[in-house]
Amino acid sequence: MKNVFQYFVVLMLAALGLNAQAQGDRDLNYYRFPDKRGINVFEAPKDTVTEFDGVKVRIGGSSTLQFQALDHENSGSVELIEIGDNFNLATANLDLDVALYDGVRMHLRTYLSSRHHTETYVKGGYFQIDKLDFIREGFMEDLMRNVTLRIGHMENNYGDAHFRRTDNAQAMYNPFVGNLIMDGFTTEVGGEVYFRKNGFISMVGLTNGKLNQSVTNPGSTKASFVAKLGFDDQLSEDFRLRLTGSIYSTGKANRIYLYSGDRAGSRYYYVMENTEARASSDFRSGRFNPGFSGELTSLMINPFFKYKGLEFFGVYENASGKSGEGTESRSFNQIAGELLYRFGKNENFYIGTRYNTVSGELASGEDVDISRLQLGGGWFMTKNILAKLEYVNQTYDGFPSDDILNEGKFSGLMLEAAISF
Repeated sequence: MKNVFQYFVVLMLAALGLNAQAQGDRDLNYYRFPDKRGINVFEAPKDTVTEFDGVKVRIGGSSTLQFQALDHENSGSVELIEIGDNFNLATANLDLDVALYDGVRMHLRTYLSSRHHTETYVKGGYFQIDKLDFIREGFMEDLMRNVTLRIGHMENNYGDAHFRRTDNAQAMYNPFVGNLIMDGFTTEVGGEVYFRKNGFISMVGLTNGKLNQSVTNPGSTKASFVAKLGFDDQLSEDFRLRLTGSIYSTGKANRIYLYSGDRAGSRYYYVMENTEARASSDFRSGRFNPGFSGELTSLMINPFFKYKGLEFFGVYENASGKSGEGTESRSFNQIAGELLYRFGKNENFYIGTRYNTVSGELASGEDVDISRLQLGGGWFMTKNILAKLEYVNQTYDGFPSDDILNEGKFSGLMLEAAISF
């Protein structure tokens, strides 16, 4: 524990030093900042900030540490692992962002330490094109004012909730500690084409439907389709409105990763896990995967508005598919609403609540419901350092009598310190 604490303090001091630097030295074009300036940014902005003056490498990173004080219980049909109040594993990311040419950028994220993997491994990355001047100066300039191309083994742009989730150690964008119950997130090889004009947003993309890449079993997977349509504009000095709808649909897949694609792990360690639970395999505690296989079509609608310090973000999601070949289609619905109030100098403080429900039919036929209430707040000590406090209460209803989630519940406090630069 002493080593973890020392590691955390060193990173905090490093972040304070970085915050004292001239931020413009580290700014890139067409880029979402990893610090407080990236709050409520969704797709990377299209506008350019600086002139391109050669290859520019930006090395950044994130680190988080939580103190967990949660209790859990169930009907007793399956014994739960004993948990107490203590610190979780300190997680860390390393980000490499490179301006390769005017309007051409590369991003690579590596998890240095995560709940699922204590060893370093690459999450993914992409190649983003906002200008075609590498072909010829001014080539298709009028079109590229509104178009962005993104290609890679990358986080796919399904819905808007993934822009506000915690990505291992990158926790700046999430006003709470935990992600949604059904955490729609996956990294697959693919490409996306964006068109943005006068506040309107459209995107279409294709992926190969695979989290782990392989050339074997070539007939087991077909391309998956992802698309988004919406509107996002600052309607007045005080009021911003965004509304989007998204779809993710598999052509064919032997395994669907949309609700199990996060290989880093959840923030609620070991809740609702049995006595044999291990960090390497039981790393999605508190989340729910509906268990679709072969076929899936998910739709997500996301309203967002911000009026002065008052902020709302909503999620309506419907996921329908099969449990395997020859099974009947079933579906799950997810609803979430976040209401925040940001205040103080430069909105460095906030308080808020999130209510999240999931309901649907299990493969075994039972209709189940999961509900979560989160109450919390945060303090941006600097642009690079955020402290959060959260109370969470999650309940499970309708699960079979021999299921560990039968009459399940967990609740308590979470304290998180997040650094990103």
